[in-house]
Amino acid sequence: MEFLVPVVLIGAAAYVVYNMFRARKRRMGEAESTSKTAAATGLSVSRDVFGTDLGRAPLESFHVVGNEARVTFDVPLEDEDDEVLYDILTGEAIEVLREKRHSLPIDEVETIVVLAGRDRVREIARHKLPARGELPAPTVQPGISFTHIAHDPFAAHFDDDSMALPTYETSAPVPADELGPLRAELRLPKGLDRGLRALGTDPDKLSGPDFVIALLRMFGYAVTEHAYEGSYMAVKNGISTLIVTDVYQPGGHPELDESVIKRFLFEFTSSGADRGMLISDRYSPFMIYEIESNQPKVRFITRERVQRFIDSMAMG
Repeated sequence: MEFLVPVVLIGAAAYVVYNMFRARKRRMGEAESTSKTAAATGLSVSRDVFGTDLGRAPLESFHVVGNEARVTFDVPLEDEDDEVLYDILTGEAIEVLREKRHSLPIDEVETIVVLAGRDRVREIARHKLPARGELPAPTVQPGISFTHIAHDPFAAHFDDDSMALPTYETSAPVPADELGPLRAELRLPKGLDRGLRALGTDPDKLSGPDFVIALLRMFGYAVTEHAYEGSYMAVKNGISTLIVTDVYQPGGHPELDESVIKRFLFEFTSSGADRGMLISDRYSPFMIYEIESNQPKVRFITRERVQRFIDSMAMG
């Protein structure tokens, strides 16, 4: 009988290892077949949202034709010309050529032709190089960044005591049965409008998540996906912020659902982040005021607060 004991123990250990392998394989299959991210299925892998394109205009194509380098950006343009935006994209085109010179010959290039547009691509600028194949000196900080020209709106709602708690008003907006486009209710500074366009976000079709992701890029955050679809971990200057986005769907309830709030609070507590922010294009229920009063590291940016969130950047 004694010799059976080690046999049983070995068999039990093999069974445990086998089940652990099956469980991990199942989680990997869930990660591939569902909309959840790797973190949601218990895996440690998390995708870098921006990769190496932090603060860069989305490149559609690059071609050298004769003595011209033709750079096309996938950015939404307005019908009217915007010379400031065109200058921003011209600077981006120069940086694209600077990167491409390591793998493509540009010795004969004399002019950079900049094209952009989404529904209709058009030429927006031409830039003459100082000499054939010679590029201007690089800028100190290439890319589209608001870090030094506007206050970080994500930090503002935690650092500024005047924004730490919401103000109570005698009247509050009454949610309609069907919410219209969020963009129709917002006043965007021209500089912010240009920044959004330069990063490939269409301000005329603004949604909460698109807006948040674009702002995180503009303010220099490193962002990875987190536990659920639409949630992200943003890190800057050693401070981590859990960002959870909630999107209103036509026909859905116009007020933020209590279950979404509870999921956000659970995810924030378990994430270990320094602070947490839930951003939604729906209206907030009254319960969020008490939550923010009791948890100073948690903020809700809901439909009626988005304009204040934009204004906190103090842009002209």
